[in-house]
Amino acid sequence: MNSPSGADESPTGSGAANSAAHWRADIASLAFPVPEHGAICAVHRGAFRTLLGAEPVPEACLSYFERHTGAFRAAARAKILRKRIPSGTNLHLTSRDIARKVLEADQIERGERS
Repeated sequence: MNSPSGADESPTGSGAANSAAHWRADIASLAFPVPEHGAICAVHRGAFRTLLGAEPVPEACLSYFERHTGAFRAAARAKILRKRIPSGTNLHLTSRDIARKVLEADQIERGERS
């Protein structure tokens, strides 16, 4: 697999693919697995600076991911399809990729409540 050193290891270092997001201090990014693609997706702290509107700390980034997990995963799937990223190839998301899916999810939720 095309991955940065340790990107597909769990935070405990067991070597097993991690099922949850974790902070990668070595690349200043949140990383989460995309199992159906066989790869890891990373979101740099600069993207979180835009999304959070403040200087991000790892805990705030992880919390934002937890609140919008569906949007992050949808953004990863959309980018894989749009860019035709080969299976097993790691990818990264920008704030624009994520914001688009968060907005879509909010619009869908509002539509269901109306």
